[in-house]
Amino acid sequence: MDIALARTFLEVAATGSFVAAADRLSLTQTAISARIRTLEEQLGRPLFVRNKAGARLTPAGTRFVRYATSMVQLWERAQQQVALPPGREERVSVGGELSLWRPLMADWLIWMRLECPDIALRAEVDSTARLVDGVQEGALDLAVVYNPPQRTGLVSELLVEEKLVMVTTSPDAKVLHDQYVYVDWGPSFASNHEAAFAELSNAPVSISLGPLALTYLLTVGGTGYFRIGSTRLLLEAGQLKQVEGAPEFSHSAFAVYARQRENETLARARDGLRQIAARG
Repeated sequence: MDIALARTFLEVAATGSFVAAADRLSLTQTAISARIRTLEEQLGRPLFVRNKAGARLTPAGTRFVRYATSMVQLWERAQQQVALPPGREERVSVGGELSLWRPLMADWLIWMRLECPDIALRAEVDSTARLVDGVQEGALDLAVVYNPPQRTGLVSELLVEEKLVMVTTSPDAKVLHDQYVYVDWGPSFASNHEAAFAELSNAPVSISLGPLALTYLLTVGGTGYFRIGSTRLLLEAGQLKQVEGAPEFSHSAFAVYARQRENETLARARDGLRQIAARG
């Protein structure tokens, strides 16, 4: 299938309009309509319901979105691999959760530059689900995430064994219920937290980024769950207290990759991650 057809389909799906898609792609509306008609003929299903308000996906169109996205991503990756920068023999596309880029992934990028200067790099930041989807669909070679979902054909290799612990600014190490900060550490944590602390399910403050939540906690005071590695020095300095008896939850980082696409370049990249992770 022509990649241009997939791109056009995704533009119409994103904008909900043939006119808007034509404007974004610098094409005429007639050309957009012709491409969608060709695609619908190839698939044997209508992809859009046209009306005065624009274009709405049919059930078949909704199902086709993920496949069109994968095709475009794979084509872009193929272009990148073929057109490598001068002096580079291979390319590795890696994604990581935002909170894993400092210091783990940033240090890994530096390691790759020093130890594997012949490998071109592409780095992305995204959510766990989207990163794992990227690996499964071939858009990424490797994803570094916390507690990845199990997927057929994907390997999740443990890099860093981490724990989430409840800490507080209270001098007597008590839970400050009215100043509780809920940090979104993902679905697994959310489920465990709900089971252990139903009374804290409606926290006055909820933050999705750990480092931001920790800065907030240290500034205004309160209680919350944080990675033991990020709080160790603060606990030793007495700026935080660990709440006694509070359960600790696993929050380990994994390298996720597809076994069938494993090669020497990916093996070198993973070896670098292991070395950086071992430094602590």
